[in-house]
Amino acid sequence: MNQRSLTQKLLQSIIGGFLIIGNAMIPLTEIKAVQAATGNYCQFSPEAIAMKENLLQTALKGEPEATKNYQILVRKQAEELRRCRAKTWPQEQAIWLRFYPCDVRPGSIEAVLDRIVNKGYNTVYVEVFADSQVLLPPADNPTPWDTVVRTPGAENVDLLAQAIQKGRERGLKIYAWVFTLNFGYVYAQRGDRQSVLARNGKGQDSTKFVHDQSQAFVDPYNRQAQTDYYSLLQAVLKRRPDGVLFDYVRYPRGTGTQSAVGKVKDLWIYSAASQQAFYERGLNNKGRDLIQRYVTKGYITVNDVLEVDKIYPDEGSPLWQGRSVPATEAKDSLQVRYQRLKTDLWYLAVAHAAQGVINFVSFAASAVERYGIPAGAVFFPDGNQLVGDRGFDSRLQAWDKFPPSLEFHPMAYGLCKDAACIVKQVERVVKMSPSKVKITPAIAGLWGKTQDNRPTLETQMAAIRAKFPQLRSLSHFAFSWQEPEFDQSRRFCR
Repeated sequence: MNQRSLTQKLLQSIIGGFLIIGNAMIPLTEIKAVQAATGNYCQFSPEAIAMKENLLQTALKGEPEATKNYQILVRKQAEELRRCRAKTWPQEQAIWLRFYPCDVRPGSIEAVLDRIVNKGYNTVYVEVFADSQVLLPPADNPTPWDTVVRTPGAENVDLLAQAIQKGRERGLKIYAWVFTLNFGYVYAQRGDRQSVLARNGKGQDSTKFVHDQSQAFVDPYNRQAQTDYYSLLQAVLKRRPDGVLFDYVRYPRGTGTQSAVGKVKDLWIYSAASQQAFYERGLNNKGRDLIQRYVTKGYITVNDVLEVDKIYPDEGSPLWQGRSVPATEAKDSLQVRYQRLKTDLWYLAVAHAAQGVINFVSFAASAVERYGIPAGAVFFPDGNQLVGDRGFDSRLQAWDKFPPSLEFHPMAYGLCKDAACIVKQVERVVKMSPSKVKITPAIAGLWGKTQDNRPTLETQMAAIRAKFPQLRSLSHFAFSWQEPEFDQSRRFCR
């Protein structure tokens, strides 16, 4: 029986602090069995769900007694949820959530968060910055991005602050989920931000590389990018969320052969700030000269090595950060030196690109941690893998080198009927992560339903628990998948 028909059958109404179900009048303050979170997943009963929904709807009509009793029930369920999760694996069960402009309507946030509590979640990752939009009030938005809410008369409505407050009333922790190096397509169209965009050796920015009009990656070495992002973080942190999750901590990924990088002009290091930072990695004139030739042409030749030797005869081997010079190099043949330098320059270029991502998320995380709350990074378990002998995944998501102070949130979205591939993705992260890092796998799917080759959430959770009982935290993507009709009604104000 679906929730709507159950609600109709119960024929509930509120009179003087009593709930009428059929011919019975039950004092709301004494109901215990109905409100309890039960089962293996701390989900509330259909009766409790229907009761709470009716109380909310009645309260929204201005009934003071219903408002009072709704608040009582919300607090009691918050305590029930806390007790249940404390003794149920995983102790932290999170859900990913997006708010819409229509959520400025009275009762909308409450209805969403109530449904999240009903399903046994005790943490919510609220999308705060994505697709060139921020979840800030139009009248208090110091960032270069548009606000999600643009409804006339709602200039001061603060959906994020409301979600944090109302979430805590329900026993929920509310994290701010923000995109990181993907600043959004609209941002990329600004004439005053063209120098901020990451570029490859063909002069392309990512909008020419990923054709979905939602992705626009910036150069992590660019000071304007850092300043814009810092303004966003400060505005978000002013609302005091329980944590911040950084997503898109990477470069774009192409399709087919473009999903891997194998030469320097594939790398997103050709905007001015990144190039300058790359040149500065040279530790002597020979090193800087070879780096510049390599970046400009996309390769070096034997003649380049000879020319650099002639221009700087008083210097020894070309040097740059991280380069280890073999003791034999001065005696090696020109051909041997050339092959070694060519290989060393390639790995330097890859390391430079990857370090930009690491530096950016480190700077962002430090801003969050100064507020005494956790920061986390969302990443693909295979985003840091090698491809072939010398190639790399084009995302260059070196998550194993992210600061160990971060929470790790691997997106284990593998498609397989028995969850084995999902467990394998989590296993890779567990093995490669720094010790003592909090790992919260993100899995995708539906409760009680398979989806193509994606097992049920229950199946995935059981498989992860069997292999990694030490993990105490897990998240589900996404609320919109679990409540598609409700999500659509919120999205289009129905």
